[in-house]
Amino acid sequence: MHHQQFTGILYGWIIILGLTFIASILLALLLNFSSFNDPTLSWVTLIVGLISLFIGGLVAGIKGKAKGWIVGGITGAGFTLFTFLVQYLGYQQGFSLEQMIQHTGYISIALLGGVIGVNIVVDSSSE
Repeated sequence: MHHQQFTGILYGWIIILGLTFIASILLALLLNFSSFNDPTLSWVTLIVGLISLFIGGLVAGIKGKAKGWIVGGITGAGFTLFTFLVQYLGYQQGFSLEQMIQHTGYISIALLGGVIGVNIVVDSSSE
């Protein structure tokens, strides 16, 4: 992998973590000041996660400019690894089956974002 792909992956991770952080703050405020319930929260966090990982994969693909499926996949897998390490090292719990399914979806959507991101980039040298 080239320096450009690594830069794309780092940008993707920063975007994912930033969007997740902002969404966490907004959801915490929503939970605190409304009657938001648990089943709804599960769906909202899943959708926010999918959107965050898609955007992160998209940015990684745009910045990486090549091999979008690899760049997007590594971006999603890095987020999953980070989440697993926080959960395992911080709470001494592995992933449940439901979490494995969710993170498979996260990696897949980041991969799709990377593929789309690479194809959005217009090569100005060929014009």
